[in-house]
Amino acid sequence: MNKPHEPGATGDQILDKKQRYSAGVLKYRQMGYWDSDYVPKATDVVCLFRITPQEGVDPIEAAAAVAGESSTATWTVVWTDRLTACDSYRAKAYKVEPVPGRPGEYFAWVAYDLILFEEGSIANMTASLIGNVFSFKPLKAARLEDIQIPVAYVKTFKGPPTGLIVERERLDKFGRPLLGATTKPKLGLSGRNYGRVIYEGLKGGLDFMKDDENINSQPFMHWRDRFLYVMDGVNKASAATGEVKGSYLNVTGATMEDIYERAEFAKELGSVVIMVDLIIGWSAIQSIANWARKNDMIVHMHRAGHGTYTRQKNHGVSFRVMAKWLRLAGVDHLHTGTAVGKLEGDPLTVQGYYNVCRDAYTKQDLPRGLFFDQDWADLRKVMPVASGGIHAGQMHQLIDLFGDDVILQFGGGTIGHPAGIQAGAVANRVALEAMVKARNEGRDIKNEGPEILQKAAQFCTPLKQALDTWKDVSFNYASTDQSDYAVTPATSA
Repeated sequence: MNKPHEPGATGDQILDKKQRYSAGVLKYRQMGYWDSDYVPKATDVVCLFRITPQEGVDPIEAAAAVAGESSTATWTVVWTDRLTACDSYRAKAYKVEPVPGRPGEYFAWVAYDLILFEEGSIANMTASLIGNVFSFKPLKAARLEDIQIPVAYVKTFKGPPTGLIVERERLDKFGRPLLGATTKPKLGLSGRNYGRVIYEGLKGGLDFMKDDENINSQPFMHWRDRFLYVMDGVNKASAATGEVKGSYLNVTGATMEDIYERAEFAKELGSVVIMVDLIIGWSAIQSIANWARKNDMIVHMHRAGHGTYTRQKNHGVSFRVMAKWLRLAGVDHLHTGTAVGKLEGDPLTVQGYYNVCRDAYTKQDLPRGLFFDQDWADLRKVMPVASGGIHAGQMHQLIDLFGDDVILQFGGGTIGHPAGIQAGAVANRVALEAMVKARNEGRDIKNEGPEILQKAAQFCTPLKQALDTWKDVSFNYASTDQSDYAVTPATSA
């Protein structure tokens, strides 16, 4: 770690200008990146980092280094700081605490003045907050655990193009979760067979079908053929059921020109929704969101690749932060976990992600991993999507965990039904409506759910087949990302 540039340095911020800007190497805390008395302003961006300093590195100095390297600092003193309003441009670490139950890890709170960021740009914000600092040698690991975005900055973003409320109005679907399914197998089907899967699922009672993250324009089915056959299935299912139907047409492509071309064709065919993968990047996400606002289109975000950032508990970026960035950037749907399916997710932590998507004002909630209050300034709400290893037998758990404003997406749990795709969709729709009805009647669906489903199955053969096939299949593995906090009378109340 950086050493004092003169004998007898105390480790506190050096205020004397001559000493502060003489050539040499100072500790980050001496340069002004640590201030234990600092009180964040209402216009500050405040970040909570989880840091693991190397052996022998003082946690406060490590926190100051994070603040410095994510704002204005470099490894040595530079006198050109004095050509700026340097105190405003320096981020300030102001609190460090050990992470409960995680020896060697520390939470570090860092505040950034709003003037450090370009308005309405996730790319700029992330370049600062998760740029070079995550490769910094004195840290074994670093993770951006949570972020508080001031209202002044929130208001520079446009947010979801459609939003949860307007989406329900366009679809004319209220009072229940929406149902979806991902076409399987995700790769290898011809356009015609792919369209048949779409029709069967929607005809059976689903609201949406979905492309998966890696179906783009491969030799076995080019994107234009897929779009034509999918929309043929959507239109026929809508006509047969009298309901508005949709299928997430994945417009992800190699370039923005490709993405816009595919989005325009989806609009021309009458689709209500398009889909992009997270891996297209922040600038591309904000660009397609701008296009969607102009064209009254719902944007479905598949979080493909998020695990490379979010999976490890001690290094990367928490998904709650990714969810906040995506709401600002402008997506209408976001995969946020199931808690009971095959993908990573502790139930309380996943509920925290849902809060970030759907709240008008998110309150601090440590058991759910929410370290800050967040005022969304009436930014439109995102519809969370639960998908990955779920089936009709878990309907009571899903509704109890997530309520009505969610899309429950059963891929294998629809297409793997023994009587076929349409029967799988029927099973899911009947299970959903039986559970919503029971809940509305005041029943305890969390505990009575299996009984309610079995009773409904007496009058619905597809549901009985689904329950018999998957019974109590679950994926009970320990989550790698539970919330870390110390239980106090305030947090346990």
